[in-house]
Amino acid sequence: MRRVSKIAAAGVVSAALALTATACGSSSTSDSGKDKGVGMAFDVGGRGDHSFNDSAARGMDKADAEFKTGHKELTASQGETESDREQRLDSLAAAGYNPVVAVGFTYGDAVTKIAKKYPKTTFGLVDSVVDQPNVDSMVFATEQSSYLAGVAAALKSKSGQVGFIGGVHNTLIGTFQAGFDQGVKDTKPSVKVTDQYLYETDTKGFADPTSAQGKAQGMLDKGIDVIYTAAGLSGDGSIQAVAGKPGAWAIGVDSDQYQDPALAKYKSSILTSAIKNVDVAVYDLIKSVHAGSPKSGTNTYNLANNGVSLSTSGGFINDVLPQINAAKAKIVAGTIKVNATP
Repeated sequence: MRRVSKIAAAGVVSAALALTATACGSSSTSDSGKDKGVGMAFDVGGRGDHSFNDSAARGMDKADAEFKTGHKELTASQGETESDREQRLDSLAAAGYNPVVAVGFTYGDAVTKIAKKYPKTTFGLVDSVVDQPNVDSMVFATEQSSYLAGVAAALKSKSGQVGFIGGVHNTLIGTFQAGFDQGVKDTKPSVKVTDQYLYETDTKGFADPTSAQGKAQGMLDKGIDVIYTAAGLSGDGSIQAVAGKPGAWAIGVDSDQYQDPALAKYKSSILTSAIKNVDVAVYDLIKSVHAGSPKSGTNTYNLANNGVSLSTSGGFINDVLPQINAAKAKIVAGTIKVNATP
């Protein structure tokens, strides 16, 4: 996720666009009729979060390179209102961007409202569902990839203690916890799992590396030697703490964090990452709009269609891949039912 200065800058851009849209008297019932390319509304942290915002950006960049679509990026600010999210989407649609992609479940209500206002514009929504004819709802079975992360954690832990850190204590992040906890317990019931969250409701939990570092350090001090963090940019802090503890492992989230240049100095401590292929979903949507047949409805990405996965970068889980692959096969076959709630 972006650092604070970048978030603030995005907020200024958003405000400027809001004023422009108001001054121009944009229509409340029709689209502008222009086609400027892709409008991307990032969640808190935006491009540079090393996590799911970056994954969405990769999908857009791939489409841009292939189709020469062009794009506009805006990023959510910490503590913003529902009105702020609505105005961000409205400004992109009013300016003629199509599709408009909202990255994150917090945009759910805003997409519901703004998609009705611009029926000729296609909207993409990551991690939530809006049942409207011009909305592509992209949902991911993160509990499944998290289950595999739990299998890896249970098999690689030497202390018999592993931990989960969530950015915000909500339903979405609960899917990561649920899958991880179940994967650990199904693999080695004797392994103790500690689950903690940075914030109950404040989305700052996805952009507070300092808090995550402190939380992870507390776990390490208690003997936990594998920590899975689902908290966007905050996860950087957790990975940094783990890297300072010989023999401990961090598990990344959403993107393959071992491969992230910004985390290169810590990669020898990144055991694996539970990947959510937001880039694939975003690219597929942009491609469909470019082809004149926009995707819509609820589209689920899971282990069966490679919408979620567990990375093998670094080779640190090669010795336990047979067990991980066996668990994956059972999930795909339906033999293992993974819980989506803790």
